[in-house]
Amino acid sequence: MRLDSAPGNTERYDPKPSAGRGWQLDESARAATIAKHDIESLRDAANLQGITDFAAALCEAPIALVSLVEERRQTFLARTGLNASETPRETSFCAFAMLDHEIMIVPDAARDPRFAENPLVTGDPNIRFYAGAPLIADDGMPLGSLCIIDTEPRAGLTVLQQQGLTTLAEAVMARLRDSRDAAAWRDADNANHRALTESHNRFRVLADSMPQMVWSTLPDGYHDYYNARWYDFTGVPEGSTDGEEWNGMFHPDDQERAWAVWRHSLATGDPYQVEYRLRRADGEYRWTLGRALPLRNEAGEIVRWFGTCTEVHEQKQASEEREVIAQELSHRIKNIFAVISGLIGFAARANPGFRGISDDLRERVTALGRAHDFVRPHSAQSRPAAAQSSLHGLLDELFRPYQQGEGMRISVIGGDVNIDDRSATPLALLFHELATNATKYGALANDDGRIMVEIAPNDDRVCLTWSETGGPHVVGTPEPSGFGSQLIEMSAVRQLGGTVDRDWRREGLVVTTCIPVKAFSRT
Repeated sequence: MRLDSAPGNTERYDPKPSAGRGWQLDESARAATIAKHDIESLRDAANLQGITDFAAALCEAPIALVSLVEERRQTFLARTGLNASETPRETSFCAFAMLDHEIMIVPDAARDPRFAENPLVTGDPNIRFYAGAPLIADDGMPLGSLCIIDTEPRAGLTVLQQQGLTTLAEAVMARLRDSRDAAAWRDADNANHRALTESHNRFRVLADSMPQMVWSTLPDGYHDYYNARWYDFTGVPEGSTDGEEWNGMFHPDDQERAWAVWRHSLATGDPYQVEYRLRRADGEYRWTLGRALPLRNEAGEIVRWFGTCTEVHEQKQASEEREVIAQELSHRIKNIFAVISGLIGFAARANPGFRGISDDLRERVTALGRAHDFVRPHSAQSRPAAAQSSLHGLLDELFRPYQQGEGMRISVIGGDVNIDDRSATPLALLFHELATNATKYGALANDDGRIMVEIAPNDDRVCLTWSETGGPHVVGTPEPSGFGSQLIEMSAVRQLGGTVDRDWRREGLVVTTCIPVKAFSRT
C-alpha cells in the first residue's frame, strides 16, 4: 500500500486541525521539543517497529504508524503496512489526534467532514477507519500519535484494543524520552569535551608563553607534560623525558638529592623545592630552581602536580661570589679582634697596673669575636654546628669556656629565637658580662654553683631569665654602678630596646631581660 500516488487535489484541502479546539500551538516551541529527541536516531528503530507490528496485530488493522507531526510534514518513525516515510502535514489525521488526551477514533473518514476530501481518503491508501493515541511530551507539548488505519469503516475498537493502544503509546513515549536523555548526555559530554579542550589549549598557550620551564605530573609523580620552554632549553625530543626520565637531565651529583626531595613531596604532599644543575642543549649544566605544588580535589586528594624550573645560574654564581667576599671580610674582622686583643695585652705588659682592666677588655673582645664568628663564619671549617640564626646556638658558643668537667655549669632551656648579626653583638656583651660577674662573685665562683638561662618567647617580646644558684649567698643589694652594669644596660636597653630587672635573692642573682621580638632579627 502506498501514499505517494495521492490525487492532485491536495492544494485545495485545508482541514485546519486547530479550529474549535482552543489550541494555539507554538510551533517554534514544538520544533525545539522535537529537536531534543534526536529524531534521526529513532527513524526505523527496531523497538518502535515492534510496537507498530504489535499495534496492527492487536487492532487487526493493515496499517500502524508512529507519526511525528512537524510544522510542514508528518514523519513516520516506524510503520507497518505502509511504504511512505512521511506525508504533508495538511493531510495528517495525527495532527488532530495529538490534540486530544484520549484516543481519537474516526469510524468512516469518507463520512467525516474533516477528512472526506482528504487526498489520503479519496485516493491511496483509501483511509476509512482511523484510531490514534496521542504522544504528549513531559512538558505537555503534543508531538504526534500512535495510530492504526483500516481501508474499511469500523464501529470502533474493543476495550482491550483501546487499552493496548494506550499502553503502546506510553511505550513509544518511553523510547522518545530515552532518546531525548541520550541526546542530552551526548550534548553535555560534547560540551564538556569542548570546554576541556579549550581549557587545555589555553593552558598550553599560557604555559608556552612563560619564561620558565613548566611541567606537570600524575598524582604518583609520573611526568606527562612539559611546555615548549623545557624542550627549547634541554634540546631533547618531545616526550623523551616523560615518566622518570627527567632525572637523567640532572648533574650526576644532584640526581639522588633531587630524587629524595621529590619522593618526600609525593609521600607527604609537601611543596617541592630543590636546586640542581640541569643539562642545557649545549651540554653545559646550569643551576636551576625546581618547584611544584599539588592540585587537590574537594576530598583533599592530590589529582595532579604542577611545577616549574627556573634557571638561577647567574644568581647562584653571584651568591657564591658574595659568600666568598663575606667570608674574606669576616676573616679580616676576626683578625682585627685578634689584633685588638694583642694590643691590649701589649699595653698591659708595658703598664702592669693596667693588667686587670686589660684582662676584662680582652675577654669582652674575645666574646665579641666568638659572637661574630658564630653568625658570620669566615670559612666552612669555622661554621658552627648549630644554625647560625639560633639564639640557643649563640649562647652555647658563648658559654663553652665556662663549661668545666662533666656537668653543665650553664644550661639553656626554653624556646629558640631567630637572631642575626645585628642582635648577636649586644646579646654577646650582655651574657658575657653576666657570666664574668658570676665567675667573680656569683654561681661560677665555686665548684657547686649552677646557672639556668630560660628563653620564653611571647607574641611580641622574648624574656631571657638568668638564674644563679649554689654560689656564695647574696648579702644585701649591690649598687649596679660599675662599667659591667653600664654595659648590660647599653646592650639590652639602648641597642635592643628592652628592659632589665635584677632580683638579688639570697641563693643567687636573677636577671630578667625582656626584648622586643623584632630586635632579634630583621626578618
